[in-house]
Amino acid sequence: MLKIVKRTGQALYRVWFYILVAVPIFLCFPFLLLFASKEEWYPRFFWLARNFWAKPILYGMACPPRVIFEQKLIRGKSYMLVANHTSMLDIMLMLYASKNPFVFVGKKELVKIPVFGFFYKRVCIMVDREDTRSRTGVYRRAQRRLRQGLSICIFPEGGVPEEHVVLDAFKDGAFKMAISHKIPVVPMTFYDNKKRFPFTFFSGGPGMSRAKVHSFFETGILGEEDKSTLREEVRDTILNELKGEA
Repeated sequence: MLKIVKRTGQALYRVWFYILVAVPIFLCFPFLLLFASKEEWYPRFFWLARNFWAKPILYGMACPPRVIFEQKLIRGKSYMLVANHTSMLDIMLMLYASKNPFVFVGKKELVKIPVFGFFYKRVCIMVDREDTRSRTGVYRRAQRRLRQGLSICIFPEGGVPEEHVVLDAFKDGAFKMAISHKIPVVPMTFYDNKKRFPFTFFSGGPGMSRAKVHSFFETGILGEEDKSTLREEVRDTILNELKGEA
C-alpha cells in the first residue's frame, strides 16, 4: 500500500512538472513568439524564459535553486557554458545560473516535445549527431550568435548517461568551438537534479537544486591540438566535485 502511495505521488509530481513547463509558455505566448521572430530580439526572449519559465518551474517543483560562484560571469561577455547532464531540470538550472543570454546547442529530437519544441527549434542551435553536415553547420550558426554578444551552452556528455554513471565521457565539440572562438569555458556542477527529477518515471522528489560555477578555463592561447587536454581538465573539475559530494 505504501509503495502504491509513493508511486502515485511520484507520478503526480512528474505530471505537475509538465504542467509547469506548459502554462508559462501559453501565458507568455504572444511575447515569446514576437521575441523569437528576430535574432536581435533574442535577449528579450532569454529574459522571459529565465524569469517567467525557468524560475517558476524550479520553485513550483519545490526545488529552490542555489548557485555558488567561484568566478562571476561578466555582463556582455561571451562564454562556453558546460555542465553535467542528468535531468530536464538542467535546462532550467542553467537558465537560472547565467544572467548572460546564451543559446543552447542540443539534439534535434527535442523539437518533438509538445509546446517546448515549437520555441526550441526557433531559438536553439539544433544538431543531428549522426549527420556530419549538421555538426559542421553548428559552428557556423554558433559563430553568428557569438558575434551578437551571446554565449553558448552545451552539455558535453552528448546526452543523458545511465543513472549509475557519475559523469560520462565528454565530446570534443564544446571545447573545439571555445578554442576556435577564443571564449572562456565555464564549467558548472549540478549536484542534485538526478535526485530531484531523473528520467526514470517513478522517481524524484522535492529538495534544493544546487549548482557550482567553477573558475573559468581561458582559451586565448590554445590551439585545436589542445582541445583534448582542455576537455579532460574541465571534465575532471566537474567529476571531482561530484565525487566529493558522494
